Amino acid sequence: MLVLRNGETVPEALRGGVVAIGNFDGVHRGHKALIAEAIDVAADTNLDGRKRPAGVIIFEPHPSAFFRPDEPHFRLTPLPEKLRLLETLGLDFTVVLDFNAALSGMSAEQFVDEILVGRLCVSHVVIGYDFFYGRKRSGTAESMRDAGRAKGFETSIVRQQAEDGEVFSSTAIRLHLAQGDVAGAARLLGHWWRISGTVAGGNRVGRDLGFPTANIELPAGTSLKHGIYAVRVGVGGGDSAIGGEQPLQGAAYFGGRPTVDNGPVRLEVFILDFNGDIYGKDIAVDFIGFVREDQHFDQLDSMAEQMQRDCERVREILVTAPASPLAADAQGC
Repeated sequence: MLVLRNGETVPEALRGGVVAIGNFDGVHRGHKALIAEAIDVAADTNLDGRKRPAGVIIFEPHPSAFFRPDEPHFRLTPLPEKLRLLETLGLDFTVVLDFNAALSGMSAEQFVDEILVGRLCVSHVVIGYDFFYGRKRSGTAESMRDAGRAKGFETSIVRQQAEDGEVFSSTAIRLHLAQGDVAGAARLLGHWWRISGTVAGGNRVGRDLGFPTANIELPAGTSLKHGIYAVRVGVGGGDSAIGGEQPLQGAAYFGGRPTVDNGPVRLEVFILDFNGDIYGKDIAVDFIGFVREDQHFDQLDSMAEQMQRDCERVREILVTAPASPLAADAQGC
């Protein structure tokens, strides 16, 4: 998948393609419906005797972060993770637009003329029913359809996507995570929620207790319920860390360590049955299940005993957890 940034020349082979547009934070099942539509449209039509390319347009940073820079925004998927997920879906390209003053100040008409028509020469646009664009969100899904008729491209508007009465949305996923319901978040995502990062050194309290942990710096605004989680861990970063090799089992702690120092919120991962040195290495952590809430212990020995019980529960969760959060549903059909 080719990634294009602001100012980069669009190869001729990608002009005239089908594009889905959105923030795609989380690349959840609703987003995947838009992307699947774009890929299907591209596969069914030809451009000068060749298959039309299928791609997406995304915005960086997230518009919420641009308009409210002093309010940390909980991003489900920072840009590298978002690009990784998009590539797994079979897209030909992704256009990353800098969401800045110039872009936010564009009128809806300018966005269509300068980006969709002028830069990409799109033949078909796929958007959600609630898509807005242009200065002060003046453009709507219907106005995009009207613009397409006038400018020579077609528009598909994808309806709201839901299952069992729950809408697939980034907001709903954040609410699940804030409650510690990582399994519920995964059902809406269609994949396990992941945090990736470089392992940093800590104060080695866990090592002294017999539970050495890998510490990861968290993206700003991460809003996960404090507690213990069952996770799968890949060392080396990227998709191969989880998908290409047998993932390692782990117990992850997210919180402020009230027993130790009640300090800044951090993520600490204890990898079961592992004694390798991974300081400075990239790891990927997939959250599979919730074990318990964070709590204060009067003594470190008491905390260590509870951690041992936590690890036993983690093993129970992971031994029955499917590779994909949707796999169990598929088996039941």
